[in-house]
Amino acid sequence: MNIDLSYEIPNAKEYNNLRIISGLSPKDETASEIGLRNSIFMITLRDSDKLIGMGRIIGDGGCMYHIVDIAVAPPYQGNGFGHLIMSEINKYLDNHAPKSSYVSLIADVPADKLYKKFGFDYSAPGSVGMAKRY
Repeated sequence: MNIDLSYEIPNAKEYNNLRIISGLSPKDETASEIGLRNSIFMITLRDSDKLIGMGRIIGDGGCMYHIVDIAVAPPYQGNGFGHLIMSEINKYLDNHAPKSSYVSLIADVPADKLYKKFGFDYSAPGSVGMAKRY
């Protein structure tokens, strides 16, 4: 398996396709284009030209960072690609996030086990994740 690692922004259609096949919710195409363009950091994995994995960081680039869109296409899961994506994200944060930065993510189970390997811990009961969808 020859997988190419890149920091290029995928197009909105392939981004949404990966989200859907990975079990994440689809996003509006216009919103996807804006969101992808405004990412702080992006990593993508491709098998030939096909997007098979990704992850990104959003936030203000100083105080707050939020890890989102950690996704690996089902046929490629179980091969360490999620770990590779998180390693690259962690490396970026180690080199760019100022001291006292807050880095957060919302973990779907069982992916929480992967995130714990990178030093993330549950915020409850002191705080809990909340969401509002449009």
